[in-house]
Amino acid sequence: MRILSLLYTVWCAFWFVTIFLLLFPFTYVFLQREKWKPYAHYINRLWGKLFFPLAGIRFRIEYRFRPEPRGTYVFCANHFSYLDIATMGVILDNYYAFVGKHGVKRVPLFGYMFAKLHIQVDREKGQSRAYSLNKSIRTLAQSRSVMIFPEGGIFTKHPPKLHLPIQKGAFIMAIQQQIPVVPITLLTNHLLLPDEVPLRLHPGTVRAIVHEPIYTTGLTQDDLPALIEKWRSVVERALEGEGEGV
Repeated sequence: MRILSLLYTVWCAFWFVTIFLLLFPFTYVFLQREKWKPYAHYINRLWGKLFFPLAGIRFRIEYRFRPEPRGTYVFCANHFSYLDIATMGVILDNYYAFVGKHGVKRVPLFGYMFAKLHIQVDREKGQSRAYSLNKSIRTLAQSRSVMIFPEGGIFTKHPPKLHLPIQKGAFIMAIQQQIPVVPITLLTNHLLLPDEVPLRLHPGTVRAIVHEPIYTTGLTQDDLPALIEKWRSVVERALEGEGEGV
């Protein structure tokens, strides 16, 4: 079984890299001008739609809310697996910016794309966190959605338990711009690609729930703790119920 698992992971890694390299020239061109960047984002989504069928990974998503493709939201999901970022491009149709670790920029080609298209943050440096928060707010003000993992990374030792405390940034920006927070629960990614050494990908089904939005109209920063708690409660209930109805 270990040999089969290794062979499957190598097969998936081959297609992961090959499809990315085949599409990267088009991505590179579209990253050269700001008005072209939505096309680069679309190519990233196309990458996921090509890769996952080749990997034998299916999707089973419950949309309790269908985000408007041109709407602006703060998407907030739990984060237990390195698979989470890739699956978002299949789950969501929106043009959004990820808020992710600055270390990604060291990955050849992918790091270039991420730095040009998304928002980087060094969570060890307060100045970097402030910069990323301000850039995220500017992104929302330009009617582009933001996708963020409020746990701040893959930190939980006991998935599907959330890592606490929840980081505030996503909810600060949502209130500041009066933008709805859309909770997303990723139910099975940590089973398909556990955060373990060595990394091994397993075939199966990505199961997720896109929840009803939490509206922030009229909220102030005094409402921040209640907003965070509401998001946590929605996601935790789904995780504890193992996605009943999915």
